[in-house]
Amino acid sequence: MKEKCLALFVFFAAFLVSCSHKIRPERPSLTATDFKLDSLPYSEINIPVQINLQPLYALAEKQVDTLFTSPNYPNGWVQPSCDTRYKYSFRRGPFKMKAAGTALSLSFTGFYKIIGSSRGCVAGAAVTPWTAPCRCGFDEPERRVNVSFNNSMVLQPDYRLKLSIRRNEPQALDKCEVCFWGQDVTKQVMKGLKDELDTTKAVMERTYGNVDLRPQFQLLWDQLSKAYNIYEMGWLQMNPQKIRVNNLYAKDDSLYVNLGLAARPVVSFEKPSTESSRVPNMGELGRQRGFAIFLDATLNYDSLSSIINEQLVNKEFDFNKGPVKKKFVIKDVKLSGAGNEKIIIKIDFGGTDNGTLYLTGKPVYTKETHILEVKNIDFDIYSKDALLKTAEWLFNRRIINEVAKQTRFDLNTYIDSAKVQINQQLNRELIKGVSSKGKIDDIQLIGIYPLGKALVIRSNCSGELAIKVDSIDFSL
Repeated sequence: MKEKCLALFVFFAAFLVSCSHKIRPERPSLTATDFKLDSLPYSEINIPVQINLQPLYALAEKQVDTLFTSPNYPNGWVQPSCDTRYKYSFRRGPFKMKAAGTALSLSFTGFYKIIGSSRGCVAGAAVTPWTAPCRCGFDEPERRVNVSFNNSMVLQPDYRLKLSIRRNEPQALDKCEVCFWGQDVTKQVMKGLKDELDTTKAVMERTYGNVDLRPQFQLLWDQLSKAYNIYEMGWLQMNPQKIRVNNLYAKDDSLYVNLGLAARPVVSFEKPSTESSRVPNMGELGRQRGFAIFLDATLNYDSLSSIINEQLVNKEFDFNKGPVKKKFVIKDVKLSGAGNEKIIIKIDFGGTDNGTLYLTGKPVYTKETHILEVKNIDFDIYSKDALLKTAEWLFNRRIINEVAKQTRFDLNTYIDSAKVQINQQLNRELIKGVSSKGKIDDIQLIGIYPLGKALVIRSNCSGELAIKVDSIDFSL
């Protein structure tokens, strides 16, 4: 009896296997078209940069001496003629700087005191001894003089900020009359001071008259080249290509630079590698306010497939085929591209029959509603043939309609979230002392490219961005 039951069970199992079909159609072979991903256009970003000049002023304050004296002071004398000699001490007050356009004015008030004496001379020979020293600015307030330098600046293509420094004539505010004959020796003091100021001018030209800003621009370039996590939306990489300065001018305590940047920004689900490169010399670019970014979002098919699988895996469909009930169970869904306008949807299934079938459809974006969906979904020709031969009951719109519902994405929330997340990235400290401030005004999708390895969604973002430099390390 047991042997008969076992034989009956084996027969029944074999019967079921013989009724269950394994469907394995070929992968779709889509007709080649002229479809291709055009090169991502340059995104032009115009960034007004405000640089606080106080650190530069502090550098000048630190580098320029605060005390000037006549040679070998206090023991040595300056003797411009046989009958006169003097020695002086000069101290400067704090630097005052004013900026306007491309000119920087550096000035200070100086305070000096002088000791002098005289003697009688005939034909260049002394005939009397020196008088007792007379003093000016020692027992009464020091004498004052205004000193100033004019600087014109040019930012060269190799990032050198070149300052041309010109010393103005010192302007004495107080005369210095020494006791011998009430002689005014202010001019002599001014002449000696000018020699000292010319030395100071040379020091300033060596110190900051030709400042190399390439290290600071390299830091900015490196920051722009990095990949930034925009939270759950992927990684943003700007891929800077060119840089230039549209305009350079100074006002009050700030230097304003209108910086132009050409870039090819990309967003991807996987973190891209960061390749460091040397910041190129400045070149020519167009001029416009704010920025217009063409952005390629690279969406990996595996990631998209996972989103769809969350809704479709193990979903069952029951069909009545006459008196026989049929079952269709989705086991896995995979999206892929074929290098033309269509997406291929591969479905592995089980149930009454098992195997694989392929659907194809065209991704379409409606900008008025911000809806991205796959339209015109249908069975591929190879799958049609396989189903008609072995499982005609599967040739049913119910499956297509369910898949179509799960390949329809409302991007309104995504776009709003993208604006919030990108705006957070635009408003932050880039490096110590350097911060950015900006906003995204609009994001528009302008193209969808179902390539072989990924779905590329091209968008255009517009907005404004500014950078403020509160401190800068000129020692780099």
